[in-house]
Formats: sequence, C-alpha cells, structure tokens
Amino acid sequence: MIEVLVFVVCFGIVFFLLKSWFNYRALPEITSALSSTTHDVTVIIPARNEAGNIARAVRSFPASDVIVVDDHSTDATKQVALANGGRIVDAPPLLPGALGKPSACLAGAREADSEWLLFIDADTWYEPAFLNSLVQYAETCNLDFLSVFLDSTHNTVMEKLLLPYAFALYFAGVSARAVNNRNSLEALANGQCMLFRRTAYERIGGHGVVLNSVIEDVMLARIGKLKGLRMRSVRAESLGHVRMYDSLRSIWQGFQKNSFRFLLVNPWTGVQVVVASILLTSWLPVLLVAWSAGLRGRMAIEALVLAVTPSVCLLPWYLRGKNPSRWIAASSPVAIYIFQLIALDGMFSALTGRKANWKGRRV
Repeated sequence: MIEVLVFVVCFGIVFFLLKSWFNYRALPEITSALSSTTHDVTVIIPARNEAGNIARAVRSFPASDVIVVDDHSTDATKQVALANGGRIVDAPPLLPGALGKPSACLAGAREADSEWLLFIDADTWYEPAFLNSLVQYAETCNLDFLSVFLDSTHNTVMEKLLLPYAFALYFAGVSARAVNNRNSLEALANGQCMLFRRTAYERIGGHGVVLNSVIEDVMLARIGKLKGLRMRSVRAESLGHVRMYDSLRSIWQGFQKNSFRFLLVNPWTGVQVVVASILLTSWLPVLLVAWSAGLRGRMAIEALVLAVTPSVCLLPWYLRGKNPSRWIAASSPVAIYIFQLIALDGMFSALTGRKANWKGRRV
C-alpha cells in the first residue's frame, strides 16, 4: 500500500510539473523584429504609488505616446512620470464597486486615438526592439489582442524561492494549445502587458466591462474569446522584464487577491491546479511515511526518487531568468508549503468575501 502511495504521488508530481513547463514553453515567443517600421501605438500605464518604478517604464518607449494614469498616488509618481516624458492623466474617482487598475486603464484608453493600445504595469520595462516587434507580430498574424508573459526578475530570497514555484503551479493547469485556440473557452492573460487593436478593444467594451474584477486581465481574455477576437498569449522574455513583488508581504497580498479567483474563472484549469497542489503538498508526509516504514530494497529506491522529485522537476523554473540561484532551486520544496498557506488564505478570502490590502486600498 505504501509503495502504491509513493508511486502515485511521485508520478503525479512529475506529470504536472513537466506539463506546466512544457505548456509555458509552448507559448509562442516574440523575438526582435528585423523591420524598423514605426507603428501607431499608445502606451498606457496605470500607476498608483509607483514613484520608484515609473521612470524606467516610461523611458522604455522614448518615441511613443506614453500615458501615465495617476491613480490617486500619495507619492511622487506623477512628477517622476512627467519628468521622464510621460503624459499625465488623472484617474477619475472610483465608481461604487469599481477597482483602481481597470478604472485607470479605461481612463487612459479614452485619451488615446491610436490604432493600437499597449497596457503595461509600472513595474515592467522593455528593450528598444520590444514595441516594434510586438506590433509587427500582431499585424503579421492578424491578431486583435496579445497577452505577453515577460522575463521575471527576482532579487530577494523570498522572490527567488516562491515566485518560480507559483508560476509552475499556475501553468500546471494551463493548456497552451487551448488558450490560443479560438474554439476553446479556456482563457489566459497577463495584465502586466497586453496589446489591443483599438477597434477590437472598443468592440468588447474594454476595461469598462471588468471594472469590478480583481482578475481583469483573464476576464478580458474570456470576454474577447466569447466575442470572437483573434487573440494569442505569447512570451517575450528577451525583450520585456518585470519585478512583480519585492517582499514576502507583497507576494502574499498579491496572490491572496488573485490566485483563487483565477481558478474560479477557469474551472478545468482550477481543478488541475488544485490536484497538483494536493500532490505536491503530500510529498513530505508520504516521504515520511515511507521512511518510517523502513528503507529496504525497492522501497528505499522509491523513497529516494520521491525525495528528489520536486527539486528536479522544478529545476527549469528556478533556473529560468538572468539571475538563477542553484541553492534556492535545491530548496524549492520549502516553497510548496509556504505557498500553500498563501493559496489557502486566498481561497478563504474569495469564499468569505474578505478583502485584501493592495497599495493602500481594500480590494
């Protein structure tokens, strides 16, 4: 019985973690375009208390119209953005039930009359070839909506430990083929970087239809599919970068407000992520049971394989990016249990309606 349990947990971990990596890598990759054609694009950056990040984001697009929507910041976000070439738009007062980011995005879009709208987060930055390469890809493939996954930069120990595992778990339930198939309702989007053809954005109602959604990016992707937009999720790791969170507190708050709600929007994805999470969380208890049963013969080999399975299967996620840490990768099983606490907190928050603190607001 113990051998069967060890096999099931080991096989399940291998299956879901390899699935997550291959599905992530199966997303098409945007590379630097050869053409230097200038495109009609407005860059829109919703920003609330982003004085430390906004300059780098704005400077990524020196030849473009960059609208920074100041979302009632209490720091120098507006002044820094203006000094670095941004066009400032003040976010309107929030409507009842509306959230800050989608409201700011909508306000920025209303100020733009360009053919393309690029929505980016203030904590992202880009290589000079990014914008031209992205729009050229969209035009070549005749797309209305592109959602872009960026190179994720991790500086602190908690970032390096938790975020690769979080992405591995996130993609454990994702099918790259399904999310990029117009006939499938499975939706995936990354609100850090989204490109819309303006006419398509207006046709679906833009951010105006997701003003009360914490996961406005995934909801826009879902609505876009239902409305027949030609859309695709892609990677641009060599051309775009992001630092999502800078501390355990911000990681906890960020995933608390997003993670479980994303799973509710994509039920089949959610089921797979939950199963993967249960299998990964079972790793240590099953290993201890196998150990206590006595390590002899085949059981010793199975227990040894199980012991190293999470670290080995998570290795590609931990070595991804420009500053990988091998000792952090070896410690990756620790992330399983810390992140499980975050996920459970997010689940109870969503089910009970408990609000999360995010950038000085209760959302």
